Amino acid sequence: MKTLLKILGVIILLAVVYVIIAMLAFSKDYHFEKSVVINAPKEKVWQHVGSLKEYNVWDPFSKADKDIVITYSGTGDKVGDSYHWKGNDKVGEGEQSVTEIVPNEKLITKLHFIKPFEGDAKANLILTPEGNGTKVTWSIDNELNTMMKIMKPMMDSNMNTMFEQGLGDLKKIAEK
Repeated sequence: MKTLLKILGVIILLAVVYVIIAMLAFSKDYHFEKSVVINAPKEKVWQHVGSLKEYNVWDPFSKADKDIVITYSGTGDKVGDSYHWKGNDKVGEGEQSVTEIVPNEKLITKLHFIKPFEGDAKANLILTPEGNGTKVTWSIDNELNTMMKIMKPMMDSNMNTMFEQGLGDLKKIAEK
């Protein structure tokens, strides 16, 4: 019994040490990005990237809830166009709006998360020629509060999984 209590005490101590280190050492500025090369010209890739409606075809976040409700404002391919989503606990609720667009090159959006956590982020989709194909770089930037700093390793893992899935789906669609 004493051994079990010692092990439990060590685990609790390590958890507390991790929380303190995470709060002090992890930056509040969060950046995550992933890229894929798609064997298609950027004009063809842009058809699937340059509009919020097309983005939601391959976006893994909106696929995480088959009953998600998405309401668009505008056509989705102009500055100021947006959509609002409301889904289950995994998807939450929020809004995404186009803040900058350069056809065949980049789509920049602002994300406003409402549930489960309030917050804002900036997402970028950048297309650059690479050989006979197109390199698509998808990134997200936001500011982490203290609780989110503690969860950063879990966030990185989740973002990696979701971005990899999304870019893989985009590649399949754009290479057809």
